[in-house]
Amino acid sequence: MMKPRPFSVIIQTMLTLRSRLWRLFRVYWRWFIRAGIVWLILVRLTPAPPRAPLGPQQIVETIKPQVCVHTRLIDEVYEWKIQRSLQMAREMGADTVVEFFPWAYAEPAKGQYDWTSFERIIKHARNQGLHIIARMGLVPAWAREDLENATLNYLPDESFDEFAAFVAAFAGRYAGVVDHIIIWNEPNLSFEWGYRAVDPAGYARLLEAVYAPAHAANPNVVILAAPLAPTLEPPGSPNGLNDLLYLEALYQAGAAPYFDALAMHTYGFTEAPEAPPAPDALNFRRAELLRQIMERYDDPARPVYITESGWNDHPRWTKAVRPSLRVAYTVNAFKWAEANWPWLDKLCIWALRYPISTRSYPDNFTLLTADFQPKPIFTAIQAYARGWQESDDLWLPAPGE
Repeated sequence: MMKPRPFSVIIQTMLTLRSRLWRLFRVYWRWFIRAGIVWLILVRLTPAPPRAPLGPQQIVETIKPQVCVHTRLIDEVYEWKIQRSLQMAREMGADTVVEFFPWAYAEPAKGQYDWTSFERIIKHARNQGLHIIARMGLVPAWAREDLENATLNYLPDESFDEFAAFVAAFAGRYAGVVDHIIIWNEPNLSFEWGYRAVDPAGYARLLEAVYAPAHAANPNVVILAAPLAPTLEPPGSPNGLNDLLYLEALYQAGAAPYFDALAMHTYGFTEAPEAPPAPDALNFRRAELLRQIMERYDDPARPVYITESGWNDHPRWTKAVRPSLRVAYTVNAFKWAEANWPWLDKLCIWALRYPISTRSYPDNFTLLTADFQPKPIFTAIQAYARGWQESDDLWLPAPGE
């Protein structure tokens, strides 16, 4: 067994090392200084990210006002990428975008607002002539109880008023600029409700808490009830609740006076947009079943915004379709909605692009690659929205498909 070295030996070793380092510095100090100067020069010469100055005011050229796209810009690092994304949304012919504006980003401490990340998006959207539908959510740490177990989607009843104050602050600040606000996202999923049992009555209370303060801040604001996730989960499931059952329960809980429009999510999965709806089927026309519930509760005049929709063309995902079918189904969905759904205000496709590639099936929902390369689906929607002549061959499956 080795004996520990005496403390005096350790001190002597350290002094010797210091002496050697000092002698080394005295010999090579000029080189150290030169290396530091070179490093500083290289740092200064490193190109800065491209600037994103606002150009002339733009307008959207479209003949299809229902066309809308969901962007994902809040976590974009570079402002020029925000600008380019919104430019391409305009060039595609969408006059409206849906974007996420997280509460946690804007109010990191109670009552202390930082709108910087929101401003970058809103100013460029305005400059491109785009309308914004803002989706609200994501709870700051100070508004969550039991931080060890509460997720970012966990909003306790005790914090409803604080969330309502944030929504009102946003509505007042951006009145006349952002007049459509979605309250939460897919509350019929346990994950989106903070990994708790879903609670339609609880969500109805949240809408009630938000509605009056938001309208006091901006009388013209349109409060949208959250879109529900298309799902067949039965009552009592730990994962969530069937969207049809949830909407029914929401009306029964007395939520109707506290929202001005209803947002919906309706994905086609593997079925064509014309496929008939059924309670046990998840497809594009499931929106009609949700609409029937609205009518059953004497609510036919309330407008509907589909804020997420589309098809996926990942080659190995079981809920995807072939790329050519994705193009055809998406364009035909717009045509179906235009011809058959007079109650629909916007049909928003998920999603324009992601800041970075996920290297998995979510990439196959996007219209642009992360480096802004348009996919065939982008070109097809552009041709539809802007009234460009379509080629009959465009929708034919490629050889071998």
